[in-house]
Amino acid sequence: MKTPVYRNSSLLQFLPQFLVYTRFAISPLLLWDAIDGNTSIWFILGFVYAFFSDIFDGVIARRIGVSNAKLRQSDSWADVILYLCICISAWLVHPDKIIAFSTPLSLIAFAQLIWWIVNLAKYGKPASYHTYSAKFWGITLFIATIGLFGFNYAGLTLWLAIIAGIIHTIEEIAMTLIMPKWTHDVLSIFHALKLRQISS
Repeated sequence: MKTPVYRNSSLLQFLPQFLVYTRFAISPLLLWDAIDGNTSIWFILGFVYAFFSDIFDGVIARRIGVSNAKLRQSDSWADVILYLCICISAWLVHPDKIIAFSTPLSLIAFAQLIWWIVNLAKYGKPASYHTYSAKFWGITLFIATIGLFGFNYAGLTLWLAIIAGIIHTIEEIAMTLIMPKWTHDVLSIFHALKLRQISS
């Protein structure tokens, strides 16, 4: 049985975009909440909403048949803005924790810089693969963020997020080197290899 695709409601078709746009809007509000060096319950609630909106925008878009390159790029940019605001908030609220993890955090930042350079050099824009490793990294970032801002904890959870991020970044750099042209929603390096074989 084929999965039904709902195209009749223009409001439903706009829902994935709405989730992406609200994630854009919430991100600076999280930073605003942390600007004085403290966060309220609204920071956690806003972040939880942003995290689940990131999950469901893609699920809904595929379900109703509106997933496209523009939407997926917007989704990726919303993630970048969200976690940039989270990183700045972490420095404002928990500078001691960030200093304690300065070396591994610098390593993941360097890896991400290489990711940007490689993608911009080859495609002229950032990749939007939405890999399995990216989803796993997102889960570890969620756990680490809740641990840090909800429980003032930055031990194993943050280490797990850093390690997952490095593995994910290395995989996507390799995928960009493999892929002959920009393509969105490539789930892993194995999928990238298959697409390369098909196109060659």
